[in-house]
Amino acid sequence: MSSKEPTPKNHQSIIKRYPRFMAAVDALGEAAADAGPLPEKTRHLVQIGAAAAIRSEGAVHSHTRRALAAGATPEEIQHAVIAATSTIGFPNVMAALSWIHDVTGRTRR
Repeated sequence: MSSKEPTPKNHQSIIKRYPRFMAAVDALGEAAADAGPLPEKTRHLVQIGAAAAIRSEGAVHSHTRRALAAGATPEEIQHAVIAATSTIGFPNVMAALSWIHDVTGRTRR
């Protein structure tokens, strides 16, 4: 997560209440990231597509912030979701694009 973006309050609350659980979740994320050759930006673009597929607004927000911090452009982030249209469906894509816009403040041109 970018240092400019604070950790969401709910996430902070869960970290305080369940520190061992959250440490395990973080370790799983690190292990998955280290499991292969994809660069950080690409991993977050993949995760945005997966989050869009399961209609996880929080995950789309989180991975959009992380992808931006890793050097992705808003256009690349939007394309990661648009490219999945035939797989995840137009309504899911439209919802995810609105969540991306929440973070980027941009609409697709």
